[in-house]
Amino acid sequence: MSASAAPVRPKRLDRVLDRVERIGNRLPDPLVLFAGLFLLTAVLTTVLGALGAQVQVPGEDDPLQVRSFFSGEGLTWFTTTMGENYIGFPPLVNVLPIVLAVGIAEGSGLLSAAIRGLFGSAPRWLLPYVVAFVGVNGNLMSDTSFVVIPPLAALVFAAAGRHPVAGLIGGFAAVGASFSTSMLPSPIDANFAGITSGVMGALPDALQATPVTVVSNYWINLASSLVLVLACGALIDRVLEPRLERAGVPRAIDDPDEGAPTGPSSGGGAEADGSPGGTAASGEKERPKTRTGERDEDVSSSVEPVEKRALVWAGVTLAGLVALIVAIAVIPFSPWRSDGGGLLPDSPFMGSIVFLIVVVFSATGIVYGARLGTIRTGGDVARHMGQGLRSMTSFLVVAFALAQFLALFEWSGVGTYLAVHGAAWLESAQLGGLPVILAFVVLCAVANLFITSGTSMWGLMAVVFVPMLGLAGLEPAFVQAAFRIGDSSTQIITPLSPYLIVLLGMVRRYEPGAGLGTLVARLVPFTLVFFTVWAAVLLVFYGLDLPIGPANGIHLE
Repeated sequence: MSASAAPVRPKRLDRVLDRVERIGNRLPDPLVLFAGLFLLTAVLTTVLGALGAQVQVPGEDDPLQVRSFFSGEGLTWFTTTMGENYIGFPPLVNVLPIVLAVGIAEGSGLLSAAIRGLFGSAPRWLLPYVVAFVGVNGNLMSDTSFVVIPPLAALVFAAAGRHPVAGLIGGFAAVGASFSTSMLPSPIDANFAGITSGVMGALPDALQATPVTVVSNYWINLASSLVLVLACGALIDRVLEPRLERAGVPRAIDDPDEGAPTGPSSGGGAEADGSPGGTAASGEKERPKTRTGERDEDVSSSVEPVEKRALVWAGVTLAGLVALIVAIAVIPFSPWRSDGGGLLPDSPFMGSIVFLIVVVFSATGIVYGARLGTIRTGGDVARHMGQGLRSMTSFLVVAFALAQFLALFEWSGVGTYLAVHGAAWLESAQLGGLPVILAFVVLCAVANLFITSGTSMWGLMAVVFVPMLGLAGLEPAFVQAAFRIGDSSTQIITPLSPYLIVLLGMVRRYEPGAGLGTLVARLVPFTLVFFTVWAAVLLVFYGLDLPIGPANGIHLE
């Protein structure tokens, strides 16, 4: 935009989201926020404990007593488990090994070259929908998709001259707000089906419910995924990216040495001489950073011949690794199989996803770097890994307070206490048919703000609502399909999600002043639209009485 151009009046949506952002950014720094939430929860548990608060969890013999933090038991728990709470924090278990491996692939220049090679000639208009497609199907990688897909989406956008932050935030939204569905059966389907089948024994014998399997929600999942891909792509293209441009959010990393949590950056990684990883050795022209608010039209999407040859070697390495992994997984006596001989839902293979991702990124990055000359010694590998780990320091600090807060929330039982009472309130409303389904979806969406584990929350909800809605004439598989909406759509806007904090660190590489309010304001449209269109798909299936999966309907016979 020229200097003489008239200022553009903010759109109504911008004004609303700006207000959300201002309110959200008045929250303290995440470290202080979670420390405060820890103290607030500690006081709440102490009050509830003193009042003898308890709740009968369906399926349990004894009532759950809320445990008091400020008691001998509570203080002993905290002083003896503080280190375990932190070191055993699940996001650290997933994020840190992947960041080390991605650091190799990034520093060698592999990620930048691969993204430019794959998407350099793709139409710019198509990229938001490509990111949406990959993100909506990201649950095939489980939680690791939160770490891998958003930064790669930023690379895709940067390579095409689009705003990398739009790819970053849009990729996160696509992964998180649709996490309970995908176009292919996933480990989540197996986990949910196992829980649903386990509670179906509580149904009266007179109700002939259809067995629930991994594919019992497949037709509705497929339809939902297609609609969500289109909605997500349109939101990235028509809402998120234009708003970032109007706000003048920088396209270039402000300071890659600042120590913000991140995955791959939009370049090939910072080398000791300050040049983008791989550019000096490959002969690629250095791509200068742009000033705040400028369009980065000079980002080259071409791949040099020397990079193409190195990519071929990395591709051959990748194909060999995939073939080896598949061969080991499919043999009947594979050590990756469970005791029953299967791979889903729980098996050593599913527990090895992080390991497999680390091997793939490390091996292909080393092969690429060795061929290109960006990795010549073991010291180069260590330097690239260190660069990736150094970028995690801010998240490691915040994760300490967040880990303690979530551990207290679980140990005290206050989360389960609130969820069961919410379910009891809905049951007492005595709604029927479609209203109770919609109320159930809303309840799940609210509960998801506090219980971010979908498997844990379905374990609580299923024991109450599968029998309750079964008596209302609804198949358990349909109740499970309705749960997925609430379980996913609000996941991206709750500060209790550790991956939202990871995203904040990634965004701060471009926009150091960004806060939680900034992210929530940019993600709220995804939550609202995903919830609405996903619920609309559910209503279409319900209204037309369509099968939601092979041999699975909506109404009990």
